Amino acid sequence: MRTIAILGSTGSIGRQTLEVVAEHPDAFEVYAITAHRSADLLIEQARQFKPEVVVIVDETYYDKVKDALADLPIKVWTGADSLCQVVTAGPIDVVVTAMVGFAGLRPTVAAIKAQKALALANKETLVVAGQYIESLCTEYQVPILPVDSEHSAIFQCLQGEAVARGCFPWLAQANTSDDAEQQRPYLDNPVEKLIITASGGPFRTFTMDQMRDVTAAQALKHPNWDMGAKITIDSASMMNKGFEVIEAKWLFGMNTDQIEVAVHPQSIVHSMVQFADGAIKAQLGCPDMKVPIAYALSYPERMTSHINGKLRMEDYASLTFERPDLERFPNLRLAFDALAEGGDRTCVLNAANEVTNEAFRRGECRFLQMAEVNAATLAAMPRVAQPSLDDYFAIDAEARIKAREILQGH
Repeated sequence: MRTIAILGSTGSIGRQTLEVVAEHPDAFEVYAITAHRSADLLIEQARQFKPEVVVIVDETYYDKVKDALADLPIKVWTGADSLCQVVTAGPIDVVVTAMVGFAGLRPTVAAIKAQKALALANKETLVVAGQYIESLCTEYQVPILPVDSEHSAIFQCLQGEAVARGCFPWLAQANTSDDAEQQRPYLDNPVEKLIITASGGPFRTFTMDQMRDVTAAQALKHPNWDMGAKITIDSASMMNKGFEVIEAKWLFGMNTDQIEVAVHPQSIVHSMVQFADGAIKAQLGCPDMKVPIAYALSYPERMTSHINGKLRMEDYASLTFERPDLERFPNLRLAFDALAEGGDRTCVLNAANEVTNEAFRRGECRFLQMAEVNAATLAAMPRVAQPSLDDYFAIDAEARIKAREILQGH
């Protein structure tokens, strides 16, 4: 049995993680769950799963949660620092980082330093500080198992093929063993490129003129996936796919020019890996996040799936792929450029995007304006070549201020 902590248990990934846990009660035990301010749902989850610790980050909800759970032997903590504290608890085997945004960075670092295995759904951690996280994983020999469907697909395609690099140092280390009896889990078949698929979102076929006036309500209607509001908006602008490109570089130790994006409207092929001999391996499945969540929690084994409906190829007369249009979706181009430039550029981009994404959802920013402000923020911020962990927090704060200033001036 694996004991898990779920950071962001009330969000989309957190809720689905608990569904997986409920379906496999003999395999998992929940030690801790956390939420920012979704107190009612957090209370409901706590009463069902009876964790050792519950964290409500927003202190204004602390009394409500504590009083609601007073009849149960559950510790109730509050404040952002509690997230870093709870992930270090001795009984925890796996930390599921299902928080959204930059706020996930600090507790992720704490979990790595406590040598906890990570099931990573908080892509911003690697977007902001990928180089730092990669070196930290190597130093502490901590495994990161990707939860994003695209990165899980790549990871599955690499099984038995390529020596793991990037944020997978524990697998690379296993391959260097002198024990002749040890079965090598990976060969060293050269990877030529990673192909990350994208649905294209709700505006895949829209013209620039059509996209000028789209609303948040339209953008929140993703054609294939059920996700949280912030990620759904990022998917509509293809910033989410740009972040996945950045994440893939650090997870798999690839160069920027070895990562491509293919628009695949059916969302059946979750990603592909092309090897040096020209062969391509793809991972396919219905668009259900419980599959990559379960794989990350149970790796290297696979568990029986309880998803509603499994893939039947006869249901899909054709699977199509097309190149992304970087003119209509400039956020994707910004992500590639920021990754290539290096240093703090992806940190700045993430901060600006969190500001513009929220502004768009509030009706304070137009859809195409998000990319304009993101680009202007990058241009206005001086580049820091080798940021430290403290630098990332300072850069994030400064970039948010700059993005808001630019947004107000538009």
